[in-house]
Amino acid sequence: MDVSWEDFGWERLGNGTGRRRLPVWDATAALVAGADGVLLYDTGSTLREGAALRTQAEALFGRRVTHVALSHPHFDHVLGTAAFAGAEVYGAVGTAELLGRHGAAGLRADAMRHGMSEEDATAATDVLVAPHHQVSGEWTLDLGGGLQVLLANVGPGHTGHDLAVLVPGSPVVVLCGDLVEESGEPQAGPDAVPSHWPAALDRLLELGGEDASYVPGHGAVVDAAFVRAQRDRLAARFGVS
Repeated sequence: MDVSWEDFGWERLGNGTGRRRLPVWDATAALVAGADGVLLYDTGSTLREGAALRTQAEALFGRRVTHVALSHPHFDHVLGTAAFAGAEVYGAVGTAELLGRHGAAGLRADAMRHGMSEEDATAATDVLVAPHHQVSGEWTLDLGGGLQVLLANVGPGHTGHDLAVLVPGSPVVVLCGDLVEESGEPQAGPDAVPSHWPAALDRLLELGGEDASYVPGHGAVVDAAFVRAQRDRLAARFGVS
């Protein structure tokens, strides 16, 4: 199909990668396409949003999303996953338990607390998809055509289960999830692990390097200097070296 990233409001990042800032909560969704596979990083906050992402991915590449990586188990990043039937789903170790049957009530309540309708929250949490593969350390996905992306469990930090994705290229693209936020101060909820958050950002910087593009969970793409400054502010905020 003769369509481009920009036709759907996506931002082109290079090497088969693009991202979209989703409405309402400004959460990032990102696509990485190789010759054989298509990876989606985060699936939106509702089944409707997930279905829209699926439709856009198929229009862009003429094929289905084959892999889904979930940055962390918060409602605005995971509740669209059921729209991607047949995709292999990845998350940091521990995510599967939180997105299992017993986690539905908490996610539903959190989504509604943030303004989601009861109908949308219930529909999505009734069909929660837990990761099929849990990443401890690093996991390499071969998307074909020489494109290998790295899934890295770099947390804990924003949550106890933070998964980043590194896409090689020039520049390298690092999908950070909510370990990095640009459109506001990083949010530390009850499941955050502040004592380890600065170290998680050190790991992101180690993986991506000085010249990488860092894609936050909310907000505009940033550089290594921004990530380092946010790391230092978090260390000061939480009294961590």
